[in-house]
Amino acid sequence: MRIGLMVGSDKERARADRLSGLISDARAAEDAGFTSFWIPQVPGYLDAMTAIALLGQATERLEIGSAVIPIQTRHPIALAQQALTTQLACGGRFALGLGTSHHWIVEDQLGLTYERPARLMRNYLAVLNAAFTGPGTVDAENDSYRVHSPIDVAEPMPMPILMAALGPTMLRIAGEQTSGTILWMADERAIGHYVAPRITATAANAGRPAPRIVAGVPVALCSNAEVDDARTYASDVLGHADFSPNYLRLLEHGNATDVGDTMAAGDEQAVLTRLRSYRDAGVTDLAARVVPLGANSTARTASRLRTQEFLASVSRDL
Repeated sequence: MRIGLMVGSDKERARADRLSGLISDARAAEDAGFTSFWIPQVPGYLDAMTAIALLGQATERLEIGSAVIPIQTRHPIALAQQALTTQLACGGRFALGLGTSHHWIVEDQLGLTYERPARLMRNYLAVLNAAFTGPGTVDAENDSYRVHSPIDVAEPMPMPILMAALGPTMLRIAGEQTSGTILWMADERAIGHYVAPRITATAANAGRPAPRIVAGVPVALCSNAEVDDARTYASDVLGHADFSPNYLRLLEHGNATDVGDTMAAGDEQAVLTRLRSYRDAGVTDLAARVVPLGANSTARTASRLRTQEFLASVSRDL
């Protein structure tokens, strides 16, 4: 299992320092030996793909991925242009994470339609994959798009696409058309008994390589007496499951009831044991979302660094 970091919106830094701080964090992750660095598209925050292009210029070995870009906000040709440009900036180290987001973002915040997201994703990928085959004219027509557009950004290059696939239809699409899935709020049982078997079988039937299963997992190194408080805190700051029916349906396949229950928390042995259980469930890539604990900024920074140092030290054991 490859070990990477997933970051979020950084409220500890001043707005003017957030982009430069993100670049510093990516460089530090690479120096520490992490294999990947995942950036979500947080509503109202830094644009993930713009940031990734800059991180690609500031690093040399680190895979850098979006986790994830909502497809409703960008036409597939516009996204293809941006993704190809980003891949050039990253020297081939960019992984494009895509998702259909949630109704409360797409409809309530953006005023767009959130109807039949699985159909939209399938149609979107038909255009996107055609655009990634190389320079030329993209001709693709389906229920969602009528595209006859030139694309001339770069020569053909690998473009790993990872889908936020939570339901059975999305998992089938991911297995048939992408490099794998990137998950959030999925515990070991949900992954091992539901996600991994479905996407792996679909990929095999489609003649595709074994899919990557990237799991976003909250992590906090702390005393075992602090674990319950850490789980509650993680659910509060990372968003409760009841915000989205998609997450609630995923949780039905596992033992967790909220994001805090998916967390690897406790002392060194407790965290390592939990991470190994994710590996054994079929996770190929861990995207560790460090949850810093403490009453003030200084304490939280120390907690974050302590957890990251431990994760870097145990990568060989996973």
